[in-house]
Amino acid sequence: MGQLPQSASDAVMAHLQRRDYTAAVDAPKWFDDLDRLRAKLGKLVNATADDIAFIPSTAHGLSIALNGIDWQPGDRIITLSPEFPNNTYAPSLLTRKGVEFIETPIEDFAQHVNDRTRLVMVSALNYVTGFRAPLKEMRRLCPNALFYVDATQGCGAIEFDVQDLDIDMLSVHGYKWMLSPTGAGFLFVKPSVRQWLEPNVIGWRSHHNWRDWSNLHHGMPEFSTAAERYEGYFPAMPLYYAMEQSVDLFLKLGTATIEARVLELAAKLREKVEALGGTVEHLNSPVLACRFPQMDSNQIAARLQERNIIVSARHGLLRVSVHLYNNEDDLDRFAEGINHAMNLRA
Repeated sequence: MGQLPQSASDAVMAHLQRRDYTAAVDAPKWFDDLDRLRAKLGKLVNATADDIAFIPSTAHGLSIALNGIDWQPGDRIITLSPEFPNNTYAPSLLTRKGVEFIETPIEDFAQHVNDRTRLVMVSALNYVTGFRAPLKEMRRLCPNALFYVDATQGCGAIEFDVQDLDIDMLSVHGYKWMLSPTGAGFLFVKPSVRQWLEPNVIGWRSHHNWRDWSNLHHGMPEFSTAAERYEGYFPAMPLYYAMEQSVDLFLKLGTATIEARVLELAAKLREKVEALGGTVEHLNSPVLACRFPQMDSNQIAARLQERNIIVSARHGLLRVSVHLYNNEDDLDRFAEGINHAMNLRA
């Protein structure tokens, strides 16, 4: 999980104190604050405020996509292998309706795309290997499918231009690289997709005129044309005041500057891993999946945690991630921690 800036924690407390002081009489204005963040998130990924919906997790974003398509027997969903469980569990259930679900290595992706491919879904960075999906090339190969990208791994550390990449839906849970609390996420939905993709989370904010709190609409809702049509509910406001502080930081530093620094640190870390006898699965990614043949990854992760060095063990690999708040001293501490773990084993 990403480290929250102090300003993010302060923003949560400021909101809660304001809520108690005013007895929430200004609650309608909270949504003005939310729209301010909506615009900033749009700027972060080269979209507009109208393109952004708030979601509590990427499972919700994926459900909007999967449940908004009128599936027919023989339709096809393609994802890369291996993928995060979100991107395999839900589409697997659709096979009961006759939908084909294909998991494929990137090398074989093109041969599986056909005229019945309705959805291509992929993580921008693989959570196990750190593989950075070639999104532009994948999109070129599936121009007629809904192109859904889970950018929870990566957004906030690397650049995402949804226009340049021609992404239909970009789903992000902010607790990792966006340096936000769990439960704060966002979903980009392309305007042309919003014309046909129906909401499936329906609540009191589903009617386009929900801001008229004194005279809420009754009966069948008429949805907004903006992406907020997919919200419907009352978001967990404190979490988004925290997220805004992190987004402000990203926009101030610049996404290109952040990506360059993060990848610089990742390259330096790879050199240290290789000098210690380890290997790294993929380059050009802030997620380094390392393998040290001398030791089990779970054992290494436990030994490092004893020294307050936080990494993850995933499917036999040691997943090590660097972000904008890391520096070269952190890389040295990691290398020292690996040496210590190996000496203990010896």
